[in-house]
Amino acid sequence: MSCVKPTAEQLAAAPDLTIPDVTAPGLRVLFCGINPGLWSGATGHHFARPGNRFWPALHRSGFTPRQLKPEEQRELLGFGLGITNVVSRTTAKADELTAEEYRQGGLALRERVERLRPRALAVLGIGAYRVAFDAPRAVVGPQAASIGGTAVWVLPNPSGLNAHYTLDAIAERFRELRLSVDAPDTDKA
Repeated sequence: MSCVKPTAEQLAAAPDLTIPDVTAPGLRVLFCGINPGLWSGATGHHFARPGNRFWPALHRSGFTPRQLKPEEQRELLGFGLGITNVVSRTTAKADELTAEEYRQGGLALRERVERLRPRALAVLGIGAYRVAFDAPRAVVGPQAASIGGTAVWVLPNPSGLNAHYTLDAIAERFRELRLSVDAPDTDKA
């Protein structure tokens, strides 16, 4: 499912790299990871590590007609979807990030959302959202706060390390977001 496996040397050189966002103005959903892992840094593709459940959840939820591979990430734009991160630098684990990095990443993310104006921002990780947006009581699902006209959702982190959610449970949360974003706007009727 994933791109070519990086070598040990590529993985060793991956800390603190950045990978380009997959974004465009006016997306249906801008998915926001915590930060890229080493596998993503080494390959240049978001959610690239085997065992990450982002791509399967995206397909199972109905966002894509087939399961895309990480190296096909640019195809997301054709479905009105994009990917960014709260913190841009790669690490082996998210716990290597500081609270200040999360806060600064949250400010930069708000600016990105204001500029790109997606229908929804989906932050993939409750802990990252709580720190980046100073929302310590936030729960998974739609948030009361929005960014301009962009709805904000918090969804489970799709990392294989997140044992709190199965793939089916993650896909169901993604599906709830899809149904909300694609629902007819009855306020304008």
